[in-house]
Amino acid sequence: MSVFSTLPRRLLALGLATAAASLGSAPAHAAFPERPVTLVVPFAPGGGTDNIARTLAEGMSQDLGQSVIVENRPGAGTVIGTQFVARSDPDGYTLVMATFAHAVNPSLHKNLPYDTQTAFAPVALVAHSPNVLVVNPKEPFHSVKELLDYARANPGKLNYGSFGNGTSAHLAGELFKSLAKVDLVHVPYKGSAPAMTDLMGGQIQLMFTTVASVASHIKSGKLRALAVTSAERSKAFPDLPTVAEAGVPGYQAESWYGLYAPANTPAAVVRRLNASVAKAVQSAAFQQRVADEGLMVDVGAPDQLTRYVDAEQKRWSQVVRDAHLQQD
Repeated sequence: MSVFSTLPRRLLALGLATAAASLGSAPAHAAFPERPVTLVVPFAPGGGTDNIARTLAEGMSQDLGQSVIVENRPGAGTVIGTQFVARSDPDGYTLVMATFAHAVNPSLHKNLPYDTQTAFAPVALVAHSPNVLVVNPKEPFHSVKELLDYARANPGKLNYGSFGNGTSAHLAGELFKSLAKVDLVHVPYKGSAPAMTDLMGGQIQLMFTTVASVASHIKSGKLRALAVTSAERSKAFPDLPTVAEAGVPGYQAESWYGLYAPANTPAAVVRRLNASVAKAVQSAAFQQRVADEGLMVDVGAPDQLTRYVDAEQKRWSQVVRDAHLQQD
C-alpha cells in the first residue's frame, strides 16, 4: 500500500499545493551579466587601443548595468593578454580587445600558445581606421610620387620607423616596399613615442602611423602628411589621397579593433555583448573618438569579425613570408 494512501486526502492536497507554490516562487537564474565584465587590452596603458577600449567600456557599462573593467596585460606582441583570455572561463565575463596583431601573429610566430581560429568566439568588429604616411617636413617630398621618385633613384637611403617588428606600422611599410618596388630601411622602435621623436628630429625620414599619434603634429606643421593607407579617403583628412590613388595601386593597410570572448561562450551571451557594443559606439564619447581619430565604425554580427580577420590574416601572411619576418 502506498504511504500516500494512508494520509487524509485534504492533508495530501495541502502538501502538494505547498510544494508547487514553493517551486513556482524559486528565483529564476539572472540574465547575463550578473557581475562586472573584464576587458583585457594586450597593450600598456595610454596607447590608442587602450583609449578606445576605455571609451567603449564606458558605454557598454551603461548598457549592461555592470562595470566593464579594462585590464592591461601587455607583452610579447599582444600574446600575453590574448593567451589569458583564451584560457579564461567561456562565460562572457572576460573579453579581449583584438587588433591588427591578432591577424598577423599566426604568421609571425610558429608556436603561438593558442589557435586564433579555434580559441575564441567572435563578439564584434568595432571599428577600423587608416594609418597615415608622414614625413619630416624638412624632406623634399610633397607627394607620394616625389617620395617614390627619390626612393627609386636612391635605394636604401630612406629610413622608415615603426613601433616595433611585426607591428602595423612595420608591415604597412613592407607592403609599400613590395608593391612600389622600392628599397626602404626599416628602423624598429620600442613604441610610438621614441619613433615619433626621431621622425621629427630627422633621424628617420618617414613613417606609416595611426591618425591618433600624428594628428596634432600634422596640424602644427611638425610633420607632413602625404597619404592615408586605407582603401578610401579618411574623414579626418579628406584632402589627403589614399596611397593607392597617389601611385601604389592595390595598396591598403589599416588598423582595426574587435572584441573576442573565449571559445564556447554561450551564443546568447555573445549576442548580448554584440548588442551592447553596437549601442556603445553610438555614445557621445565614442563618437568624439570617431571624429578625432578618423575611425570608421563597423559593428555587425559576430561572424563579420571572423570574415574580416580571415581576410586580414591571408593578406598579411603573404607580406610576412615575402619579407622573411617570421620571429621564431
